[in-house]
Amino acid sequence: MYRDLSDEKLVELAVRDDNDAFGEIVRRWQRKIFALCFGMLGREDDAGDAAQEAFVAAYRNLKNFRGEAKVSSWLHRIAVNQCLTIKRRQKTRSEEYLNDEDGSEERAFVAAASYSPGNTAEKAERLTLVRNAVGTLPSELKQVVVMKEFEEMTFQEISETLEVPLSTVKSRLYTALKQLRMKLERTPVEVA
Repeated sequence: MYRDLSDEKLVELAVRDDNDAFGEIVRRWQRKIFALCFGMLGREDDAGDAAQEAFVAAYRNLKNFRGEAKVSSWLHRIAVNQCLTIKRRQKTRSEEYLNDEDGSEERAFVAAASYSPGNTAEKAERLTLVRNAVGTLPSELKQVVVMKEFEEMTFQEISETLEVPLSTVKSRLYTALKQLRMKLERTPVEVA
């Protein structure tokens, strides 16, 4: 019944206390929202918490959804805010975690849907290098990389989600990719 309805119609029904309609929204977007959170936070537990909190916040704020942006952009924005909140909490709790130099807390960066266990050793090593490089980016650059390159969002969707001008999104992506390229060029891949 709900599968054929648009996201906007589901929100409309959910506002009228149709919990099944909101359940369909969660079903449609839970993987993408989790992948976004995982890309930004790098830890599965934190990503799960952020995604869950994002949906709770969305449910609580259903009546505030004005339809000016797509439901997907609205959910992504809430998820980004949850990730930023978790990062702030982590920073105040433990500066050591953020400055982890021995690599014991690897900052993973890969959308769950793009992981393939059949990767060769070289691909696995390159993936680790990319994870580490993305993990070192400032938050505002990392957000754009995750949304564009891994969530495959359009520049316009990212602009709406982050509530920044389109030119800012493009500038951040250009800067992030330039920084990543420089970091990865300095790190040779060793093939066994």
